[in-house]
Amino acid sequence: MKTINYENKHVIPSKIVCVGRNYVEHIEELNNEIPKNMVLFNKPNSAISENIEFISENTRFEGEICFLIENKKLSAIGFGFDLTKKDIQEYLKSKGLPWERAKAFNKSAIFSEFVKLDGDISTIKMKLYQNQKLQQFATYDLMIYKPQQILEEILSFLDLEDNDIIMTGTPKGVNFYKKGDKFKAEIYIENRLIIQKEWEV
Repeated sequence: MKTINYENKHVIPSKIVCVGRNYVEHIEELNNEIPKNMVLFNKPNSAISENIEFISENTRFEGEICFLIENKKLSAIGFGFDLTKKDIQEYLKSKGLPWERAKAFNKSAIFSEFVKLDGDISTIKMKLYQNQKLQQFATYDLMIYKPQQILEEILSFLDLEDNDIIMTGTPKGVNFYKKGDKFKAEIYIENRLIIQKEWEV
């Protein structure tokens, strides 16, 4: 089973629950419709990786604020990449088929370490740099569905085990990437830098 780093311990998420279309500007950049209800999908434990690898020229990254669950509560926070095979996803969407082949493949969920959630959650913001350029920026206020609302919606139909992860959706700025690209992710609470992680493809 794949693990993630939480407070310098390796823990095993049984699953990752992801929110789709949670930022208006991201919905617009992909020419999608704003959904009437929360869009949710799962990634399995086998999707987890610590490193971002080149998959294909049609694979894009989506940076996200993520939460780790303990006792059915938001317990810790981290950064995650939701890798997406765009061409495959577009085909599946056009046929009304599930997204797993485009979203749930091996090494499609890359995470930083997670740290205990401490402070005013409404002050959370995320920055993702690609090759030193600010590529994505997210805040609590920009989310259509806020973290606690997402948690409650998931729990209305699905049990969350300790160490499961919620990925809260991606802001505008999703992009393709190539070998040699460098990424730096930052997450802030109350203007304190609590997560900083760098990757090279």
